[in-house]
Amino acid sequence: MATPTSALGKVRTFEALDEKTTEHLRRALAESGDTTIFVNGTALQIPKDAHDALIEVLSRFAAGDSVTIGTAELLLNTSQAAQMAGISNSYLRKLADSGIIPVEYRGTHRRIRPSAIQAWLDSRENPSPKGD
Repeated sequence: MATPTSALGKVRTFEALDEKTTEHLRRALAESGDTTIFVNGTALQIPKDAHDALIEVLSRFAAGDSVTIGTAELLLNTSQAAQMAGISNSYLRKLADSGIIPVEYRGTHRRIRPSAIQAWLDSRENPSPKGD
């Protein structure tokens, strides 16, 4: 089975820091392998992956770059989405083509967010009353 592709969602860009701050950050990162995070005056130990991501962001700021952060979201092909929904591929394509399940296109290929499938499944379990 093909592996899901990913897309960025909830993207936010942070502008480059001013020169003085950039230089100060560059020196601090170069001089120490130790990183301590304080939140509301409390020192926190963060997991390695979060630490690596934070250092990557700080390093890019120290290089004078703007930084864009996004949330990686999986995108399923129609077969994967149909399997998740427990329906046939052809029925899923019909739902997608009619706009009932939102899709994104990568070229001519449909890609579907798992959250869209879950929302469709949830709507079937809790149909809205007639007259809404």
